[in-house]
Amino acid sequence: MRRSMLFLPGNTPNMIINGDALGADSIILDLEDAVSPDEKDSARILVRNAIREMGFAGVEVTVRINAIDTAYWRDDLDAIVPLKPDLIMPPKASSAEDMRTLDAYIAELEARSGIPVGAVKLIPLIETALGVERAFEIASACTRVTALFLGGEDLTADLRCKRTKAGNEIDYARKRLVCAARAAGVDVYDTPFTDVNDDEGIVADAEYAKSLGFTGKSAIAPRHVRTINTVFSPSMADIEYARLVFEAIRIGKQQGKGAVSLRGKMIDKPIVERARQTLEAAKQLGIGGLEDE
Repeated sequence: MRRSMLFLPGNTPNMIINGDALGADSIILDLEDAVSPDEKDSARILVRNAIREMGFAGVEVTVRINAIDTAYWRDDLDAIVPLKPDLIMPPKASSAEDMRTLDAYIAELEARSGIPVGAVKLIPLIETALGVERAFEIASACTRVTALFLGGEDLTADLRCKRTKAGNEIDYARKRLVCAARAAGVDVYDTPFTDVNDDEGIVADAEYAKSLGFTGKSAIAPRHVRTINTVFSPSMADIEYARLVFEAIRIGKQQGKGAVSLRGKMIDKPIVERARQTLEAAKQLGIGGLEDE
């Protein structure tokens, strides 16, 4: 279950070597924004060697490559794809055509490396106005796309507005990406909360993202990971209610009832689906599940 995604600069070995001990479900080894042009080659080598030698047990590995309109992206993929990372994150994704270009190139590298074609997934980083407006096209460009990811900092620069803690300026983009991702049948991840020292702010921001339908949220600070994991995990109250939903349905069937209620509210299809999702998430986290449902 991928709830939290933690950015780690690709040119900081002291952070990368601790990547699997920071509590995040996925680490994002960054070869783009965090790395200056004169360090691209060394960062690429560092990330390649780290994936090859460390393995990062128990944590998903994502690599943010350089944008497709730069001279670096092919070199990034040449070095990284043969090691079979879980996800490749292309930044400033703005068209389905770009995703298909990446899909084809990654497929060549997979075949050449003896990796099943399609094993390495894409999580496009949407951080331009054009990317937001084309979000559904990008999400459904190819089967390799498994999720969308919102980048708030670059987006607000493109929108020519100020990035704020309240986030009103990216509210439309957040909602647009959630709708696009769900329509395409893929997951969707929220932008980081950038005030490292605001512990109350990260809670509120993560809870709001969850309320919109985001699958999870990214972070630039390890101290935010635990909060994100907590917010995007089902609570024991959620799990208990979900079990009661299925128990009420079971009893209703035994009694031959066509309609079933729980706590004075009719149990309709959306309630059952939310209960199923809650128990499936609980199962993945090892805190209960669907076995008995």
